[in-house]
Amino acid sequence: MPRLVLPLCALLLLAGGHARAGFDRYLTGRAADAEAGTTSGALLLAGGGGDVDDAFRWFARRAGGGDIVVLRASGADGYNDYLHREIGGVDSVETIVFHDRESASAPPVLEIISRAEGIFIAGGDQSRYVRFWAGTPLAALLEEHVRRGRPLGGTSAGLAVLGQFAFSAREPGDLTSPLALRDPFDPRITLEHDFLSIDLLRGVITDTHFMARKRLGRALAFLARLQEAGPPRLLALGIDEGTALCLEADGTGRVLSRSQEGAVWLLVPTRPAELARGTALTFRDVRVVAIGPESDFNLQRLEVSRPRASSLVSCIDGRLSQTP
Repeated sequence: MPRLVLPLCALLLLAGGHARAGFDRYLTGRAADAEAGTTSGALLLAGGGGDVDDAFRWFARRAGGGDIVVLRASGADGYNDYLHREIGGVDSVETIVFHDRESASAPPVLEIISRAEGIFIAGGDQSRYVRFWAGTPLAALLEEHVRRGRPLGGTSAGLAVLGQFAFSAREPGDLTSPLALRDPFDPRITLEHDFLSIDLLRGVITDTHFMARKRLGRALAFLARLQEAGPPRLLALGIDEGTALCLEADGTGRVLSRSQEGAVWLLVPTRPAELARGTALTFRDVRVVAIGPESDFNLQRLEVSRPRASSLVSCIDGRLSQTP
């Protein structure tokens, strides 16, 4: 029979309490801790704009069929039925919705996360994730989760915070490519360093809804700004809507998509950008590779077999051009 799911705050009210919890919990499936099969420290990187069923089936297998925890800072239990009943193959799905920073240190939350075989960060507003989680025990547990050989994933805003570098969207307003190219020091370009530290994504910044929202230009601006910090390795992964990159623990990856046009875009600088405040971006010869479902990809070695397309993209005084 379908399980009745109530958020924690509703349970408090039923019990006669009046204080609103700093987080809500929604559970579908068994409350007992699962005896899961073998897990893998894999990563599911999804671009938003529609979930990819096969990618979540892959994720469930990497979680050993155990307990999945979904983290979010808005919404409710939208993934519970989808993952538990439609995708299937997992013992339970529990969603935690955060309303404040204090909840990222709450013992019940940390206990749930520490037991999870798989953790997935939903879409929404990545600035809330950064404000609520940066430097907290929860962030440390997410890193430990991957080190223990358990899968982690995110979509849209949840993907935006997974790399070593992240666009935090702390400032209001839509950061479009024309704005970012016209002024790479625009105050809306808010970049976080080491919000999470995951070995597979060392030196990586991600961007979402990539081609649908024409985000190539702003990804170039992100890379140009991040070069100032001098990381030994720096690249961007732009992921299209309805598309996911399934990364194994060894760095090999597979692209799955709901669309024939869906791709993952690998951006690798080959030379320093020319940056000056008050001046449009000049950034020459960034290698851009489109990785499709037909491609083989190794993130560790930056190798792509059978790429869908490959070119050098340059930005001169804020204007984009490309050569094969």
